[in-house]
Amino acid sequence: MATTESAENVVIRFAGDSGDGMQLVGGQFTRTTALFGNDLATFPDFPAEIRAPAGTREGVSGFQIHFADHDIYTPGDETDALVAMNAAALVTNLARLREGALIIVNTDGFGPADLSKARLDSDPLEDAALLAPFRVVKASITTLTRGAVEPLGLSTKEADRCKNLFALGMVYWVYSRPLEPTEAWLGEKFSKKAQILEANLAALRAGRNYAQTLELFQDTYSVPPAKFEKGRYRMITGNRALAIGLATAAQKTGQNLFYGSYPITPASDILHALAPFKNYGVTTFQAEDEIAAVCAAIGASYGGSLGVTGTSGPGVALKGEAIGLAVMAELPLVVICVQRGGPSTGLPTKTEQADLLQALYGRNGEAPVAVIAPTSPADCFMAAVQAVRFAVEGMVPCFLLSDGYIGNGTEPWQLPDLDAIPDIEPGFRTDPEGFEPYMRDPDTLRRPWVVPGTPDMQHRIGGLEKQDGTGNVSYDPTNHQHMCELRAEKVKRLQRLIPPTEIHGDPDGLLVVSWGGTWGAVRSGVDAVRKEGQRIGMIHLRHLNPLPTDLGDILARYDRVLVPELNLGQLARVLRQEFLVDARSFCKIQGQPFLTREVAAAIREEIAR
Repeated sequence: MATTESAENVVIRFAGDSGDGMQLVGGQFTRTTALFGNDLATFPDFPAEIRAPAGTREGVSGFQIHFADHDIYTPGDETDALVAMNAAALVTNLARLREGALIIVNTDGFGPADLSKARLDSDPLEDAALLAPFRVVKASITTLTRGAVEPLGLSTKEADRCKNLFALGMVYWVYSRPLEPTEAWLGEKFSKKAQILEANLAALRAGRNYAQTLELFQDTYSVPPAKFEKGRYRMITGNRALAIGLATAAQKTGQNLFYGSYPITPASDILHALAPFKNYGVTTFQAEDEIAAVCAAIGASYGGSLGVTGTSGPGVALKGEAIGLAVMAELPLVVICVQRGGPSTGLPTKTEQADLLQALYGRNGEAPVAVIAPTSPADCFMAAVQAVRFAVEGMVPCFLLSDGYIGNGTEPWQLPDLDAIPDIEPGFRTDPEGFEPYMRDPDTLRRPWVVPGTPDMQHRIGGLEKQDGTGNVSYDPTNHQHMCELRAEKVKRLQRLIPPTEIHGDPDGLLVVSWGGTWGAVRSGVDAVRKEGQRIGMIHLRHLNPLPTDLGDILARYDRVLVPELNLGQLARVLRQEFLVDARSFCKIQGQPFLTREVAAAIREEIAR
């Protein structure tokens, strides 16, 4: 009889074809685990193709979840349990498994055709040496699922769609998770499709009963709830947190929100998440292309709304000229870039941090913009609020650099006290006395925001260079230099909105600098090496333009600076340029996030250098 062991943390990976529903069951396991009270982090890992060839290695879809009874920062390095629905899913994920890991394998996915599609000459399930380091549980999941739903009269194709829930039921048994949250979700999803509902429920329960009755597992596991700070929590993805943050920020400005976007992976979910918010003054516009999307957002800002556009790296390239127009017209604009692998179409569903230099410099002429990067899925909410604050209170475009890992990832989010978020002052002007379109606030240098149609305040803006104050078109050389320097200074003065930089760890020795979604792995790697007695400090940069006022002093305190990035050293290049420090890069550009052990190894190597 199986015994139940208590575990501090567990990493599970569901893997199968993109049509096998691995993201769905991963999401349901996440939801159930959140309701149970564990801290968690997830990593959905999609194929690049919409419907990749079934059974191939390129078509494997994965969903990884790390859950624990304590605070965690990453989806985990080595996997404790793998659910493999076919041969390709098994062989592409073996390298992720720790020694002694559990493998639940669907033996129906290892026929001759499956092995051929996975480019295998022999059945890996018959390779004793290959699987010797692991505990393998073989189950004919497809066949068992068909048997479980047979009384309901489904077609074979419909029955096979339930096999992911059979596998989920097995995993629920192993990790002592209740069925009720998933049963309730199925009841809501298929409330008008009784036959499909009953089939899915039957498969879920049959999987759990199969695991329990036949005693397939020597041990089951229980991960106790984590101790969270008191408050209300919900599970949230980065893209959904961005949407809620944008809607909240619009309320804080007292404006309507206009979101213009063209569908692009991995940013499309922001458009989907904002669409239901019509009652909160949110208008969503799916444009015919990227240029139309950003131009519509600029038009909305000119009209007095909060203009936002969202895309990924290829879309930013297309939006470049229009973003320059927003710089010249000095209109607020938030540009969300959920970064993915490039260049060109690149790796559409894989994560990367290689759009930093594009955000900073990717326009013609001197076209400075503000740049903010969220830290995690939950942090996307406040990052969105701050991006709106920068754009509105500076009358500048502000980039918000998320990435595929953050945008698709999930973690618990403590619902904020909305009353504690300061209002955002849009700086509208209605008084025509002494008005000039490019007159300046002496402290912030922003120009007034005048809604068209305001009595006696007709004005002209556009893409041609402006004379300071009047806004008239000007070709005067001295004025052009003055305006270029002024627009740069206007962005720099946003430093007043940046809080002091927090140092984690030691005040001297080696400094590790992270930004964006690398925070969790870098934090974990730093902590691991500090436990070995090394003196290491860490700072995480959310604000990338302007940089914090105290950053130069902090960099100067340390003997060495290491910058881990999912690119070929873009932030390190900026730090060397701005502060003349020997910032060394640790680069990974494989479409995958950092692992903790990779960062720890790079830190040890830098210390030993």
